[in-house]
Amino acid sequence: MKFVDLFSGCGGLSLGIERAGGHLVAAVEKSDMAARTFYHNYVDDASDARFWQQYLQRSLWRQLEGKVIVSELSNVLGDEDLMKSFRKSDIDVVVGGPPCQGFSLAGRRRKDDHRNRLAWEYLDFVESTAPKAVVIENVVGMSQSFVKGEESSFSQLQTALGRTGSGYEVQAVHVNALHYGAPQFRPRLMLIALRQDIAGQLRLEASPQIWKSDFADLATDVPPLAPPPTTLAAQAFTVRDAISDLFGWDGLARGKNAEYLKALAAADAVVRPKTDQYSVEPPNQTPRRHTDTVVTRFSFYRMMARNGVDQRLLTQLSGLEMEDQKALAKLALAGVKVPLELQTSNRPYSVRTIGSLDELVELSVELVTRKHSQKVLQANEPSRTVVTLPDDYVHPMQSRIFTVRELARFQGFPDSFEFLGRETTGAHRRKLEVPQYTQVGNAVSPWQSYAVGTLISRLLNQYREAVNLHGISASTQVRPSAT
Repeated sequence: MKFVDLFSGCGGLSLGIERAGGHLVAAVEKSDMAARTFYHNYVDDASDARFWQQYLQRSLWRQLEGKVIVSELSNVLGDEDLMKSFRKSDIDVVVGGPPCQGFSLAGRRRKDDHRNRLAWEYLDFVESTAPKAVVIENVVGMSQSFVKGEESSFSQLQTALGRTGSGYEVQAVHVNALHYGAPQFRPRLMLIALRQDIAGQLRLEASPQIWKSDFADLATDVPPLAPPPTTLAAQAFTVRDAISDLFGWDGLARGKNAEYLKALAAADAVVRPKTDQYSVEPPNQTPRRHTDTVVTRFSFYRMMARNGVDQRLLTQLSGLEMEDQKALAKLALAGVKVPLELQTSNRPYSVRTIGSLDELVELSVELVTRKHSQKVLQANEPSRTVVTLPDDYVHPMQSRIFTVRELARFQGFPDSFEFLGRETTGAHRRKLEVPQYTQVGNAVSPWQSYAVGTLISRLLNQYREAVNLHGISASTQVRPSAT
């Protein structure tokens, strides 16, 4: 099952597709940071920054030989010899997550609209190579219409994909990685498409509605082009299950940690072996350094979580007059038992004893912040959706944010998968750089992509069996377009 990964990022989609039996033809990714991580884990060692800089100087043809093309997709489409090579590869599957939030069927006429252009380029690649199956992933918000009376971007993209080339049977799905093995609540939209001649041979039709996943024992009426859920409701993994073997959990119950690590290890065969040995902690497990104020605020969040106090309190106090702040804080914190201790520094570890409610109220006023998204993740619940900003979530056992490795565990990357480049970057650089935290947050969960890859592999095997039974060559049903 040969596949191409467009807008590949660090390779979350590729991990699942390869694990399901796929063989990578090439990945196309414009970010040199994300592409470096992809190359390092699927092709060859890219830990030496000098080697990677030399790789970036290669021609597109040389990069195709290395299976990772670091470029805008438009440059690939504009190289006819390169596209001929892709067409000769007889690609089975094209996967990717092109930015599609502003997609519209009229967008092809607006060449200057960047939001439209990237999705149309994806469809142009599909039309040119005529793969047997196509997967497009994006955020749930794409299903909402932002213009009254107009179809959503997602619906329009589904229509456009169905009309691409000789046509595709397209199933729209709203899938949650939690239902496929991830210890994370991560809803995503996907379009899963089978070329019309193949769908016809297998007598498969997509359901007209967006299918929404659920746990395996609760899901009903799963369409033939939707990935069947694999996790039972009572067996969903949690934050504790995913990371309790790492530092910060000493002497505490580990839950189903061993079971989760065993499940993760099943993907190790896909990832390129590394020569470095990590005797204590896996790679990318370096904790972030926080100021004393931030450590104190995180400790305050954890105290509120333990006592059932609304963790939005510090944000709710923002913008109020001092007396109003104190009144609201006193009301919210009235049930907290004092005295108590809050951590105030990691360098060295130190605590502050809070002896009264009034003192706790005073501290809450000192720690007021406008950041409304910071929350402590509960140890015995699945993680919230992993995002690209590392300071959104606080560790349940320590007053710090999660490491890159911990978030990668929530996503479903095995410890053998090593992220390269800067860990994070400043706000003014976020439009240009894709550091490690962003690579993890942008990735498709490998648990989810494995379920999709397994579905497509099964369908294509059924197709090959069917055409062989009738004496028809599966590789010559539809010729790729030369345009």
